[in-house]
Amino acid sequence: MNEEKRVEIKVFGLVQGVFFRASTRDVGRKLGLKGTVRNMNDGSVEIIAEGTEEKLSKLIKFAKQGPPSAEVYDVQVTWIQAKGDMTYFGISF
Repeated sequence: MNEEKRVEIKVFGLVQGVFFRASTRDVGRKLGLKGTVRNMNDGSVEIIAEGTEEKLSKLIKFAKQGPPSAEVYDVQVTWIQAKGDMTYFGISF
């Protein structure tokens, strides 16, 4: 089954100022996902994405490591029903 799903990911650690958002956007686009990635005021990064469970799982795997200069300490993942309200994968400000 290729049913679309939605995942909300919150990444904690040294994840701002290390190209985490740009790298996540690139991975999301390469996987053919739709979504957004943004810095949060608490120093974390939030990723919201839609696609197949297989592709979203690959995005989660990336989020747990991040780009080379990131230091990920914790990742919180919430699966919810897809809303179909995204058209591409981009960075939100």
